[in-house]
Amino acid sequence: MSYSSWFQAHGEKHKKIIKKLTHLTDNEIIQYFRFDNMVKKEPNFCPLYKDNKKCHDNEALNCYFCACPNFRFKDEGFKIIEEQTLFSYCSIDSKDGTQYKSKESIHQNCAGCFVPHSEAYIKKHFNRDWFKAMQNVTKS
Repeated sequence: MSYSSWFQAHGEKHKKIIKKLTHLTDNEIIQYFRFDNMVKKEPNFCPLYKDNKKCHDNEALNCYFCACPNFRFKDEGFKIIEEQTLFSYCSIDSKDGTQYKSKESIHQNCAGCFVPHSEAYIKKHFNRDWFKAMQNVTKS
């Protein structure tokens, strides 16, 4: 699956959930996206939910920004670096992020980063339209 197809599909899942929650305040929506609640009420939002497994080892994990607004991707790649194609990177160069490098490609590895999963960060960047909140991910 390409970054773009995953991004589009994930955004559509967000849209369906938000449509059900129009009666809630922004803070209540953010609280709704807490991991424990999402596992119970939105089991199809993430494939890890079926095993009650988190993608990040963070006790207070909030899944609103499952995809991070600081993540940048381009399916065809941004540039070639020493014979490897750079497909994704972190726009804030988080100290907790790393890169996965294969013989031919470089991808951002966000597994160690918790930046977009705190409720303070989500409140700062929140938009009920997830696509608007994520509008910069496809810009270089």
